[in-house]
Amino acid sequence: MRITTHANNLIQLTRWPLLFPVNTYLVREDDGFTLIDTGVWGGADTILKTARQHGGEIVRIALTHADSDHVLGLDALCKALPDAEVLMTARSARRLTGDRSLDPDEMHGGKTKLGGGNVQKTTPTRLLSDGDRVGSLEIVASPGHAPDHIAFYDHRDGTLIAGDAFQTRGGMAVSGVVRPSFPFPAWSTWDCTLALDSARRLRALNPALLAVGHGDILEQPLTAIDAAIEEAERRGNEHAVKHATH
Repeated sequence: MRITTHANNLIQLTRWPLLFPVNTYLVREDDGFTLIDTGVWGGADTILKTARQHGGEIVRIALTHADSDHVLGLDALCKALPDAEVLMTARSARRLTGDRSLDPDEMHGGKTKLGGGNVQKTTPTRLLSDGDRVGSLEIVASPGHAPDHIAFYDHRDGTLIAGDAFQTRGGMAVSGVVRPSFPFPAWSTWDCTLALDSARRLRALNPALLAVGHGDILEQPLTAIDAAIEEAERRGNEHAVKHATH
């Protein structure tokens, strides 16, 4: 696992950095660390060790969304950290029970069900909603990649932990825009139109640091975000024109 520190409060842990990078994040708080996402199987020991090596314990675990590569370490980590707070949206909690169904108002994204393989026994100790605070982090609803997707914005230094709302692996992109060398986030995106709306909302926060689920962290990311949004808008317009002519 690759471990890198950024600014004063963020540690990125990357599993399989050369093949299929999956990121989790430790956010430093006065009372310990908040862990954002839990990654795939087998990384719990390294995550726990890294927190301790950097001077703290993990006191809370929060999820951006319930796709498999973001949650499959949850049970193992919670077993090792029985007193840790477990934070997610109600929609994520439902997905973790194995419920892959879409609600009637979620059927507009072109999919009939959500991805599977993400069942966990752990249940949340607190449910998150847009605008809530988790330590120094503000919850920002950002559906599109998945209906339950949220991001975390650190008001101390402008760090945005954006989950799969953006990717930097294979090239900067809004969720739903395919990067041929790393197409997987786009392939699993639920609703590209909402993903673009969420990208615009996250851009409006003017983040100084962009941390994503797949790929390296970007410092001063606004130019790259703007270009990614413009590309997503262009592709969306091209898609609309194509369908209008058929």
